[in-house]
Amino acid sequence: MNTIAFIGLGNMGNPMAANLVKAGHTVRGFDLVEANLNTAESNGITVAKSAAEAVTGSEVVITMLPAGAHVLSVYADLVPAAAPGTLFIDSSTIDVMSARKAHTVANEAGMLSIDAPVSGGVGGAAAGTLTFMVGGSSEAFSKAQPVLQPMAGKIVHCGNASAGQAAKICNNMLLGISMIGVGEAFVLAEKLGLSHQALYDVASTSSGQCWSLTSYCPVPGPVPASPANRDYAPGFAAALMLKDLRLAQEAAQAAGAATPMGAAAAQLYTLYEASGGGGEDFSGIIRFLRGDDHQD
Repeated sequence: MNTIAFIGLGNMGNPMAANLVKAGHTVRGFDLVEANLNTAESNGITVAKSAAEAVTGSEVVITMLPAGAHVLSVYADLVPAAAPGTLFIDSSTIDVMSARKAHTVANEAGMLSIDAPVSGGVGGAAAGTLTFMVGGSSEAFSKAQPVLQPMAGKIVHCGNASAGQAAKICNNMLLGISMIGVGEAFVLAEKLGLSHQALYDVASTSSGQCWSLTSYCPVPGPVPASPANRDYAPGFAAALMLKDLRLAQEAAQAAGAATPMGAAAAQLYTLYEASGGGGEDFSGIIRFLRGDDHQD
């Protein structure tokens, strides 16, 4: 078992760290929010007074932070405090360039590093069924696998440094686009007098089938577990989807890739957030498409 420093104990980080504790690891955690530290302590995590204190003596450092700037700032402080050979795992969803810079900072100091963003949301974090998309060397990936396992339903080595972030933003761009398409289909069905259940029964077993329809159906009824049945409580918040769509657009511009549907999805989620939907599940964009001000 390892001693693991876990930096960033928010809605995702806390249950992820708790699953590491359940697996027998010693976890030292730090977060800037006092309430998060209190929750962490109740989950068996040893609360540190600072991020550097959490890292000292740890074999593994996991970060789960909001943006690339936060990751690079934390790495600048923590890499010098870590012993050579320490494994750095960044599970934040950040821009590709920041991910590459974080690898460089860690590797030049003699550390192993992977970028390992996740899919599965808060529910997957609590259940230990997250999908980890990993970028980094084969050596770092091999060392990281047993650490990730208690938090994971699936672990995919996507390639070298930043490949995990690339996979995450490509996947979530596709997810955002598909949810808008599913929402538009249901809005059209409503206008044509077709019931939600009838459209679902057809599309879920024919060429319109996709995850946005069969797992996160944006209307109440056909899929009982979908957020639509809980007044669009997230789930995966629309504001987070917008963050990922913007990251995808930044990457597309830097790479010279044409992503017109991704750009349109980012624009629609921008408008949805501006209308007050940022805290709702991303499937709630159907409310914006209806123009119903988030009311069923």
